[in-house]
Amino acid sequence: MSATGAARRRPLVPRMLERIGAPPRRGAQVALATAALALGVVTEAATRRVWRLGTVRQEFRRELRLAMLGGLMTAIATGVIVGLGIVFQAISWLAYVGQEGLAGGILVTVLVRETAPVLVGLILLGRSGTVAVVEFGAIKAAGQLNLLEAQGIDPFTLLVLPRVAAMAIAGFALGVFFLLAALGSGWLAAEVLGLRHPGAFALAGEVIAATQRRDFVLFAVKLVLIGSLVALTSAITGMSATRRDTPSYLLPRGFVRGVLAVLLASTLLTMAFS
Repeated sequence: MSATGAARRRPLVPRMLERIGAPPRRGAQVALATAALALGVVTEAATRRVWRLGTVRQEFRRELRLAMLGGLMTAIATGVIVGLGIVFQAISWLAYVGQEGLAGGILVTVLVRETAPVLVGLILLGRSGTVAVVEFGAIKAAGQLNLLEAQGIDPFTLLVLPRVAAMAIAGFALGVFFLLAALGSGWLAAEVLGLRHPGAFALAGEVIAATQRRDFVLFAVKLVLIGSLVALTSAITGMSATRRDTPSYLLPRGFVRGVLAVLLASTLLTMAFS
């Protein structure tokens, strides 16, 4: 009897339960694998032995350059659009009701704490995460992971660790550029349209004054963690691929996992710091 025939003869209820439970089981496996890889990254990155390897440093510089060059203009362009949609609107409406002094607090809550980390994470995912999925999928399909292990080279140290570290740093840097572009474009639009508003330095001072210490910490932690999660989910998706998995199959899966990781990390950190 063939396997297909045996599967069709199975009772209906177990087959339905198997189909219902398959997505949560895969999600739990990805979450556990991400946590395990994250623990390994934190442990290994803190040792000098890893960074003494020239191949690791070279891979780290390459990934950092690609992540920054690939996402910088996109982050600035997105920041300009968000600045016109959020910063300018906040300045405009607050000036209309005579409450310009509230601009700093509103922008910190909406832009610094929530919008910037999530959008930067999505930019990293689209520009660098999808590339990592394809690269890891190709490496796995070609059997290069087994070849590295046969040569005594740890694929985790050579491939995963530098990518995670590079995307974590790139996430924070892109977040800063995004924030500057958003504040600058919003203020410039208000200046061009002649709205009654504080000057550029006054607006920056209001935002800094309204930003508490936990807001600075939350902004940095979100960007670093989200960048790391984008790299981790992309690596797991690519390395779990089989020979039959094509990029058209891997990319949507990696993108969905990355989006869920970005949104979940942002939500949980906001709840933890609130």
